Amino acid sequence: MDSLTIEEEDEAALATLVPIPPRRKTHSYSQQFEFKPHHQIRNHSLDEVPRSANLGSEPVYFDSSDDEFSTGGVIGETTTTTDCNNNTGGSEDYSIVTPPPKDDVEPLPEFIGAGGGAGIFKVPVRAAVHPGRPPCLELRPHPLRETQNGKFLRNIACTETQVWAGTENGVRFWNLEEAYEVGCGIGGQVKRGDEDTAPFHESVITSPTLCLLSDQCNKLLWSGHKDGKIRAWKMDQAISACSDDGSNPFKERISWQAHRGPVNSIVISSYGDMWSCSEGGVIKIWPWDTLEKSLLLKPEEKHMAALLVERSVIDLRTQVTVNGTCSISSSDVKYLLTDSVRAKVWAVQSLSFSIWDARSKDLLKVLNVDGLVECRVDVPPVQDQQVDDETKVKFFSASKKEKPQGFLQRSRNAIMGAAGAVRRVATRSAGAFSEDTRKTEAIVLAVDGTIWTGSMSGLIVQWDGNGSRMRDVNHHHKPVLCFCTFGDRIYVGYASGYIQVLDSDGKLIASWVSHNEPVIKLSAGGGFVFSLATHGGVRGWYVTSPGPLDNIIRTELSQKEASYARQDNVRILIGTWNVGQGRASHDALMSWLGSVTSDVGIVVVGLQEVEMGAGFLAMSAAKETVGLEGSAQGQWWIDAIGKALDEKNTFERMGSRQLAGLLISLWARKEIRTHVGDLDVAAVPCGFGRAIGNKGGVGLRIRVYDRIMCFVNCHLAAHLEAVNRRNADFNHIFRLMVFSRGQNLSNAAAAGVTTAAYTVKTNTIPSTSTEDIKSDLAAADMIAFFGDFNYRLFGITYDEARDFISQRSFDWLRERDQLRQEMKGGKVFQGMREALITFPPTYKFERNRSGLGGYDSGEKKRIPAWCDRVIYRDTQSSPFSESNLQCPVVSSVIMYEACMDVTESDHKPVRCKFHATISHADKSVRRQELGKIIKSNEKIRSIFEDLKLVPETTVSTNNIVLQSQDTVILTITNNSTTSRAIYSILCGGQAIVKDDGEDAEYIPRGSFGLPQWLEVSPASGIIKPEGTVDVKVHQEDFHTLEECVDGIPQNWWCEDTRDKEAILIVNIRGSCSTTSTSHSIKVRHCYSARACLIENKPMHLTKNLGGSRRHATDISRSGSTRPRTDDSVRRGKNW
Repeated sequence: MDSLTIEEEDEAALATLVPIPPRRKTHSYSQQFEFKPHHQIRNHSLDEVPRSANLGSEPVYFDSSDDEFSTGGVIGETTTTTDCNNNTGGSEDYSIVTPPPKDDVEPLPEFIGAGGGAGIFKVPVRAAVHPGRPPCLELRPHPLRETQNGKFLRNIACTETQVWAGTENGVRFWNLEEAYEVGCGIGGQVKRGDEDTAPFHESVITSPTLCLLSDQCNKLLWSGHKDGKIRAWKMDQAISACSDDGSNPFKERISWQAHRGPVNSIVISSYGDMWSCSEGGVIKIWPWDTLEKSLLLKPEEKHMAALLVERSVIDLRTQVTVNGTCSISSSDVKYLLTDSVRAKVWAVQSLSFSIWDARSKDLLKVLNVDGLVECRVDVPPVQDQQVDDETKVKFFSASKKEKPQGFLQRSRNAIMGAAGAVRRVATRSAGAFSEDTRKTEAIVLAVDGTIWTGSMSGLIVQWDGNGSRMRDVNHHHKPVLCFCTFGDRIYVGYASGYIQVLDSDGKLIASWVSHNEPVIKLSAGGGFVFSLATHGGVRGWYVTSPGPLDNIIRTELSQKEASYARQDNVRILIGTWNVGQGRASHDALMSWLGSVTSDVGIVVVGLQEVEMGAGFLAMSAAKETVGLEGSAQGQWWIDAIGKALDEKNTFERMGSRQLAGLLISLWARKEIRTHVGDLDVAAVPCGFGRAIGNKGGVGLRIRVYDRIMCFVNCHLAAHLEAVNRRNADFNHIFRLMVFSRGQNLSNAAAAGVTTAAYTVKTNTIPSTSTEDIKSDLAAADMIAFFGDFNYRLFGITYDEARDFISQRSFDWLRERDQLRQEMKGGKVFQGMREALITFPPTYKFERNRSGLGGYDSGEKKRIPAWCDRVIYRDTQSSPFSESNLQCPVVSSVIMYEACMDVTESDHKPVRCKFHATISHADKSVRRQELGKIIKSNEKIRSIFEDLKLVPETTVSTNNIVLQSQDTVILTITNNSTTSRAIYSILCGGQAIVKDDGEDAEYIPRGSFGLPQWLEVSPASGIIKPEGTVDVKVHQEDFHTLEECVDGIPQNWWCEDTRDKEAILIVNIRGSCSTTSTSHSIKVRHCYSARACLIENKPMHLTKNLGGSRRHATDISRSGSTRPRTDDSVRRGKNW
């Protein structure tokens, strides 16, 4: 159907619906796209991944997606085209091929358009192992989104031997010694989504887990939950793996009600006390002494344990509230950070920080994100002026003196009224939902004692321990969502899926795309840096990456492709129909679709002109502006088609997208449903200033057997002479179609990540002023365009066309096809393929008139044309390629026909059936092969051995005696001439000195926290080669409310006057060491003035900590150190 005619003032009103670029009045549409854009397209990714700025000459890994491929492409002027054999030419690289028959498949001959060898139209390159990023351990391969409802992973935490994850229904953990083993699969009683996951252990069902904290001192994993509870889990669970069916879940050790709202973050301070935060600016402290007593109770006494902990709480917000005025903001506290260097705790709110003394619990400073000190934050917010919602469309009333208005004038008024309403609603919506890009989304403590924060704008800020802003760095303009550190490196996770590695000065060392969705958590342990994406995939990156290890693994793993490569076949039916605002009978739908689906796995249907009219278009644009789409008419069509496909019994509806009159929907056969998912949607309007959806495209992106397929339903510009406009519409859709994370917004919010990180991709109107011009379609393994393309027959009269059609002389007619000519010239659908047309033109017919005599015989006598087409591209870089991991999707057309017996519209419906062979990797088997390579390769073993090297250090003393307010300087010397040493000082335990001379029993606090009477500063840092560092060890009087002393109840503030001892452990690592050495130092506090002698005799620890001798360590619960016998990087069984 021809496009709706709208006058210039109507088009102006429509143009005000959304911001659009100014029109270029002096160029045709074809000329507009001949200029080179100023920006590059990203290396083909499934995500919106921008170019990193100021990368310099450092080696940087840029990549594309979750799958094993990388491509390149720049949007620019293409004056020549390149074919698969790198031959260049102007417009001569088109061809007609007939794929050879294979098995029972008889492919149809295909026409291949020119221009597919360059830029974004180049076939993406795939590989068995990703060539553009470091190899990784796929601990949990990317699960299909649809399998994760109610059990998305929200957080991860690592130890040297385990990886823990918090889910929406509990916690789980992996033992790293089992990390390379094959997954249990469905037969192993795991649920969908975990078939290829390494063997894991699942907890009982709980409220969603929001945060995790590893306490290796006490072998506990602490978790904070949405229901306000904090739970403790034992790390040494003795249970069978893969018990996801719930038959053998492990239980928490203790739990208590910590907050009324969700527990956003928990940390253990330098003094062993637990801090937690929640909504409304609430920060609470749970003293370790009480936690320790509750842990000693039996499991059947956990109610008493919870009561004991709940009564011990210290509410910091109450302490800093005076006369109703609080010194900290009432906004939610999102994160807590322990500054172990200076014994402080940072509390992070959206636009401010509060810094607390970990020992005294005093508030030290409140500052905003700009580094300015705030004296009082909690000021009642100024209420915005109330404005009535104007959601109804207002129409202009006609004046009495005016003549009665015609249809076009009424349409114009409706459109202008809708435009005004949309502007007002959109303005208020933007003010209500837009987020300040300065908001802090992540915070981390670096080994040099500085604090690093990341914001939604991508800005990373370095702070000193007192809250002074030191440095700003910005290597990426997408939101920073997480940090972690290993050695002197800082790892940054972005909403784009990127991971960047920075040095201690903020300089970029390396960068790569780790996932095709936002990275919401990073955690280091066991020689890996593990990353968690919003879809729930967990990957482990070797701490040596990027480096020589990567090439060794990549080469060897590629050579084992045959062991993990798998191949599957699926048939895809695509149907397209311009329904002309009508409806169809069930018989018509059965004739079109239902009769040919017996061997089909996926059905995709695209409709055009489901509903039209100026008023509808205006309201559709208004709904799109506020995030709504769809119509009753569109829903009727989806339901009717579903009925024709036997939706309840045979097919399952996956999803749909409607833009004005354009509708696309997809169904998957239930037998292959477990291999189809991750549906995303997109829409690009092309009508009326690129703002209205009477013309444009709607798309679906879906993962099929771990390969990405995109289906785009288009309605391009009408009229015989509008060839350049049609070409421009395709160009606009292909380059600017950005698939929405609409279904992922709830997942991201559930994971505690701000939704503003994703809304950049949900806008229906792609902005042309962004930093980069990107194409999600270019990254797909298979793209299918279909719809009413509106290309006509040229150089032929109506009568001549009718004669050729009646004689079925389609060969001659194809030579007069505008689309064929434009594809020959490489001007549209570059490098894409279409089966040779053997059916009559599908446009234009008189409704309800069957046969070829039904062509338009009215006054206009429109020349028949093949307006309705299906064109596609797979991963074949040359004809007749075989499917493998380098060319994973090989498709051919086995049916391409029009249903001439359907008469409900002026167009005939078209259907096209594909046979697709899909190659993909069995990620569980590939993980096992990776483990064998790590175990057997001598070069890799040598690299891991080098990681064990730790600089030699000495300490000035191993015995310290302190009396009241004494300070002793402990000097640590780095004897290495080439390597920096990283030190951290922990407390292995404290004890009360007994008068009878018996050996003291040393009891550790939470996370090796210091006793309250001892101050150590700085407790961690970096020592340069042949350098030294002075550490102050100071005794500070501390008064406490003791419940009992030597069994005598105390009810008043008292000072414990007994002599005490503590064991300080000085851990030493290299800049990238996976092992550590340690020195143990005995510190005694003598309350009395008498001389104190410290005897060097064994203490009741698992291992002797006396003296200053050095040995490789692995700290146990009791604060001991023991030699490490295995490499913490190489995980698997003891090799």
